[in-house]
Amino acid sequence: MEAVPREEKPNPLQDANFCSRLFFWWLNPLFITGHKRKLEEDDMYKVLPEDSSKKLGEELQWYWDKEVQKAKKRGKMPHLTKAIILCYWKSYLVLGAFTMIEETIKIVQPIFLGKIINYFETYDASDEVALNFAYCYAAALSVCTLILAIMHHLYFYHVQRAGMKLRVAMCHMIYRKALRLSNVAMAKTTTGQIVNLLSNDVNKFDQVTIFLHFLWAGPIQAVAVTVLLWMEIGPSCLAGMAVLIILLPVQTCIGRLFSSLRSKTAALTDVRIRTMNEVISGMKIIKMYAWEKSFAELVSGLRRKEISMVMKSSYLRGLNLASFFVASKITVFMTFMAYVLLGNFISASRVFVAVSLYGAVRLTVTLFFPAAVERVSEAVISIRRIKNFLMLDEVSHFKPQLHGDNENIILHVQDLTCYWDKSLETPALQQISFTVRRGELLAVIGPVGAGKQPWVFSGTVRSNILFDKEYEKEKYEKVLKVCALKKDLELLANGDLTVIGDRGATLSGGQKARVNLARAVYQDADIYLLDDPLSAVDAEVGRHLFEKCICQALHQKISVLVTHQLQYLRAANQILILKDGKMVGKGTYAEFLRSGIDFASLLKKDEETEPPSVPGTPSLKSSRNRTFSESSVWSQDSSVHSQKDGAVEQPPGDNTVAAVPEESRHEGKISFKVYRKYFTAGANYFVIFILILFNILAQVAYVLQDWWLSYWANRQEKLNLTTNGNNGTNGTQHLDLNFYLGIYAGLTVATILFGIIRSLLVFQVLVNSGQNLHNKMFQSILKAPVLFFDRNPIGRILNRFSKDIGHLDDLLPLTFLDFVQTLLQIFGVVAVAVAVIPWILIPLIPLFILFIFLRRYFLDTSRDIKRLESTTRSPVFSHLSSSLQGLWTIRALKAEERFQKLFDAHQDLHSEAWFLFLTTSRWFAVRLDAICAIFVIVVAFGSLLLAKTLNAGQVGLALSYAITLMGTFQWGVRQSAEVENLMISVERVMEYTDLEKEAPWETNKHPPPEWPNQGMIAFENVNFTYSLDGPLVLRHLSVLIKPREKVGIVGRTGAGKSSLIAALFRLAEPEGRIWIDKYLTSELGLHDLRKKISIIPQEPVLFTGTMRKNLDPFNEYTDEELWNALEEVQLKEVVEDLPNKMETQLAESGSNFSVGQRQLVCLARAVLKKNRILIIDEATANVDPRTDEFIQKTIRETFAHCTVLTIAHRLNTIIDSDRIMVLDAGRLKEYGEPYILLQEQDSLFYKMVQQVGKTEAASLFETAKRVYFSKNYPEVVQNGQLATDSSLDPSSGLCVTETAL
Repeated sequence: MEAVPREEKPNPLQDANFCSRLFFWWLNPLFITGHKRKLEEDDMYKVLPEDSSKKLGEELQWYWDKEVQKAKKRGKMPHLTKAIILCYWKSYLVLGAFTMIEETIKIVQPIFLGKIINYFETYDASDEVALNFAYCYAAALSVCTLILAIMHHLYFYHVQRAGMKLRVAMCHMIYRKALRLSNVAMAKTTTGQIVNLLSNDVNKFDQVTIFLHFLWAGPIQAVAVTVLLWMEIGPSCLAGMAVLIILLPVQTCIGRLFSSLRSKTAALTDVRIRTMNEVISGMKIIKMYAWEKSFAELVSGLRRKEISMVMKSSYLRGLNLASFFVASKITVFMTFMAYVLLGNFISASRVFVAVSLYGAVRLTVTLFFPAAVERVSEAVISIRRIKNFLMLDEVSHFKPQLHGDNENIILHVQDLTCYWDKSLETPALQQISFTVRRGELLAVIGPVGAGKQPWVFSGTVRSNILFDKEYEKEKYEKVLKVCALKKDLELLANGDLTVIGDRGATLSGGQKARVNLARAVYQDADIYLLDDPLSAVDAEVGRHLFEKCICQALHQKISVLVTHQLQYLRAANQILILKDGKMVGKGTYAEFLRSGIDFASLLKKDEETEPPSVPGTPSLKSSRNRTFSESSVWSQDSSVHSQKDGAVEQPPGDNTVAAVPEESRHEGKISFKVYRKYFTAGANYFVIFILILFNILAQVAYVLQDWWLSYWANRQEKLNLTTNGNNGTNGTQHLDLNFYLGIYAGLTVATILFGIIRSLLVFQVLVNSGQNLHNKMFQSILKAPVLFFDRNPIGRILNRFSKDIGHLDDLLPLTFLDFVQTLLQIFGVVAVAVAVIPWILIPLIPLFILFIFLRRYFLDTSRDIKRLESTTRSPVFSHLSSSLQGLWTIRALKAEERFQKLFDAHQDLHSEAWFLFLTTSRWFAVRLDAICAIFVIVVAFGSLLLAKTLNAGQVGLALSYAITLMGTFQWGVRQSAEVENLMISVERVMEYTDLEKEAPWETNKHPPPEWPNQGMIAFENVNFTYSLDGPLVLRHLSVLIKPREKVGIVGRTGAGKSSLIAALFRLAEPEGRIWIDKYLTSELGLHDLRKKISIIPQEPVLFTGTMRKNLDPFNEYTDEELWNALEEVQLKEVVEDLPNKMETQLAESGSNFSVGQRQLVCLARAVLKKNRILIIDEATANVDPRTDEFIQKTIRETFAHCTVLTIAHRLNTIIDSDRIMVLDAGRLKEYGEPYILLQEQDSLFYKMVQQVGKTEAASLFETAKRVYFSKNYPEVVQNGQLATDSSLDPSSGLCVTETAL
């Protein structure tokens, strides 16, 4: 949370000289460091002052405010675009000049090329002047090439930086706005939407600035090229231009089609990921129900639909790439066909000038111009969305002057009525009046709405409590003490300097609530408004907080406590009772008692009408309120608290699973093996061979088509020479047109065909292998043991299925094809050059070595920078979303300024990484283009030196090819790095295709279908651990559970209660033996075993899908049976009210049902299965008491003939069991009837009962006694009441017990 004070390195760009700026020399030290070791955040350079978030944001904000004021005066809507243009037009206009120069040079280059070829056509060894001119032209060509190499990257760097500035400024404004949103505005937007603005919409600005200038440069360039071509080859140039112009709308159509397919695919992907998310988060339940196959079918069905869409869009992409590949071929073909048919003679200079000019214009017209149009339209939409957000209502800046020195402060509210949202008819509060004086506590109670979640931000625990106040040791320690945080902080690794993750990942709910309370207490305000801080903690800690914090630490303050913990009411000075926003009663505790109001009934809420949660607050049901009798509240002091606290607050399951291991990240190269596996997953070796063949054929045809033109031009030239020489008349002879043109056409068609086939084949194979890898991975996940899901967080597993599989479907095939195409083209260029001038090999080899060295150097550094860029990006988002969640707190503590500063700090950190990302890639590109430029220069001068042996056609071919190398080469290298990065995804997916497996689902030993018909369970010396190296969670457990017994299992957190069930279900393999009805469980297949044991899990899990699928995924039962089961659990009416009854699709993971209803669905599943063994892992969640009672009753009646094991968190649910099993630290400590265990004063069970408070303990004791006697001595029990005979009082009860035993 705190802005990390780092040693910031000054940015070397600030005082770099001109040369250094031109060639990016100032980055060299960074590359040297990156080559030696991994780069860390401290290696990044400080943001340039003109790039800092604060400066940029405030500048744009000023223009926007002006625009808003102007619009207000005119009564129009303000335009954000205007503000942006006014802010940035000057600096951006300068860059336009760059574009102009660059595009001009691209057109001039081919003219010089033409002049050089001309020299060869009219070659005369004795002509010195011509040679000198030729050298001048070669020099001019070289200069052009060098200027292009440098200019291009400077220009790109500056436009990208302009994009960055715009993005940063926008983010600053969005965040500033988010801190000022009013409640009405908060209801109109969601955290997700705002984060989306910040993550998706502003990224469009990075793209748009790059291409914007091409909107005007593109058309101008096209016109200029047409004019030059007209001068060179007359009107036949129009044929070629026509092809380019036709390609534009075709590509646009393909693009449209593609984006519609894309959105369809995205929708299908979303569904699949959502399902995967449920499968992974509910994996334990799926395994316990043995439902894997049903889900495997579901997911593979979804995946099939998705893949068919992906395949379609891939074919489109393939066509698009292929069309790009052959566009230049078709244009040249059309031009020269027209040229020759119009009766002109072909010549080398004309051919290659035309080829080069088309090359120059092709990129601009077919790539940059459409991209510009697309990006601009995207950006306009984003700007509109951001503008709508910036126009939302703000909180009024109302700052009343409060006198702080006033002794007798008072909080007085008179006839208050307020609304959350004016559009709703009913006010949230109506006609409320009360007065609270200093030192008084007002308790507000009423039916419970939705619990609020306590808010913590990422940072240390201490910074969360201090919240910008000075640290005073004594005061701080006192606050920790009253908020019961001392003990918890001792358990944390670094005490109060432990860093809390985003949204408090490292703290439990109760700890967060207490940190929140501590923050408020430390602020030392006059008035405290406490919104139910006690519901998130357990009763013990709650009592401590109430006495020590609310009653003692705050006793000099005005306190208003909203609560529904009734046991605290008598300590309040006055009580206010609300229902539906109206005041139902007001008075002191004594007054209410006299009037005979039953508090409990007030808190009963009607089941059906749950009040909607307050907009803008995440609703989280508060944990169950255990009501204690008032007498016990004051009887025990907080001494109890300290010994229990460690156990209470430890999140359950902490001791079973080791800490989350870091995700393995592969360093360095990707082995050839991965590539081989990846390809063979998609096709067999024969197909792969054909694929390689087609790739080579396509490239050969590509080169041959140009070579044929140069050969043709040479023949024509020879003819001209011979005819000239022979009879001196100027009659040029015709070559056999049909033959030459025919072969030319044939080669062109071949190029197009091979190009298209190759593209489609590559996509076919690669998408296929993505599909196969996904299936393998999913199968392997389904068979993985539960431990795997405990060790790896859901996000990490889901990431493989979303991001990595997304790469395999989408980016990887495209990038791979692009890379292969570019690589072959580069080979083609070099091969042609070497064929013409073999000497070129000499300078080529050192250039090649230099290139390999550069690439390795660059990749070392760029990989780290990419990593830093993504790690510095996430704090920006998490800071935004955590600020939005804690908006109330931030405003209450007036910390907006500080949070804005922090946001700017996070942004600047990301800008540092982004800046390096931009500049390093330019550093590399400049050097690569320099290599190409040297190559061009060598070819140009080399051909002049060897003029005797060469003819014009060959020189033209070599030179025009060399010029195309400029952009192609660096693009190829970049794509190669990209392929390598994307292959990491393949590697990560492969990692998950061979995980360790659990035992087989079926073995050859099948139990009879009616097994188990008794329901006897025997544990025989069972040891259990979740992982081989983990601690034992059950030790030497031996116990016999008789058929039809009801057994309660108790013990504190981590005693091994859930582990007992895990052992029974073989979620990991136990040592020792577990028998169910004479069958050894370890010999059975997992599905055979798990299908025969019913479980009602702790968190009731519903899956998205129909209600029917949720009850019966394999369609094993008739409709009637399903309806009967629903009726038995009282859900029949609820389901009948749904629009399609049982075929209704449930919302995501059944969120349209309350927790209680979900629990009932789980019960219905158990009723359907009719198994002899039922296991209940009792819900700790907020199931309302009525449902709870009903579930207990159903279990007693419906499952009377079954063996039932209940894991209890509350003793009153299991006090009437036949036997109680007390576990502690994995050992069985006590096992017997509850009443008998309670006779032992020092038994663990007796102590547990005593801990709940006197009254509760007495009633538990009574129940145990009654059950015991009604079972063993039914004659002593008269109509359910124990006879009040002195011989049965507990003290003499011991003798009865002895005889009973």
